[in-house]
Amino acid sequence: MGTVGLLMLMVFGLIALCAPFLLDFDPRAFGPEVFAEPSWDHWLGTDEVGRDVFAQLLYGTKISLTIGIAASLISVSIGGAIGVVAGYRSGLMGEGLMRFTDIFLVIPALPFMLLIGAIAGPSLVNMILVIAVVSWPGTARIVRAQTLSIKEKQFVERARSIGSGDLHIIRKHILPNVIPLIFANTVLIIAFAILMESTLSFLGLGDPLAISWGSMLHFAFSSSAMSNGAWWYFVPPGLCIALVVLGFTFLGYAMDEILNPKLRNR
Repeated sequence: MGTVGLLMLMVFGLIALCAPFLLDFDPRAFGPEVFAEPSWDHWLGTDEVGRDVFAQLLYGTKISLTIGIAASLISVSIGGAIGVVAGYRSGLMGEGLMRFTDIFLVIPALPFMLLIGAIAGPSLVNMILVIAVVSWPGTARIVRAQTLSIKEKQFVERARSIGSGDLHIIRKHILPNVIPLIFANTVLIIAFAILMESTLSFLGLGDPLAISWGSMLHFAFSSSAMSNGAWWYFVPPGLCIALVVLGFTFLGYAMDEILNPKLRNR
């Protein structure tokens, strides 16, 4: 499962890196042929204003992956830091951080993102921040549970008995044991972030100047591509979203089985 997911992601990663070299024309350039069917000139046809759908699909790969990876890195940084502190520092600080996390957990993700996105305005940076704000609580709870288990181990007690400070224990003993769990969770959050980016862009909260798979679906819906029979406009970006999310999910579960001792096959 992990090998299949990795191969799928490698293909999309190469597409994102090589897209500017694979095509000689601008994906935003208008053309005279509207909703033209796939041909040798336009491998996936054209959209409602004559733009090449295949070019948009290739360029949209980079935007979608960039948003997903950037949002996940911010999310796991916030969630990991709060989880480690809440797990290591019991008492008022730990409980306060967990209650703060629970507030974000009970808020419905999609309506909350729609509200913040509408207030902040459509842009790639705002979309990354919105997705990161919504997705960090899960990481915080997972890391806190792992930290609570690790801090009771004998090597932590031994380090504390010889006078090691809290920062030293967290840096030398806690973090090395929770980073594998954070890494496996990061892969799964990337899949969630890409799916949320597509959802927000489809609902019209994405950057109108940036081409992504979600924005392609948005314009395909607004231009009635389905009723016009232009399947080549909405099927390819939908398949790409499904395959990328599936690839990250496969890889995330495989990494979780490898790095989590409770799930590791012996």
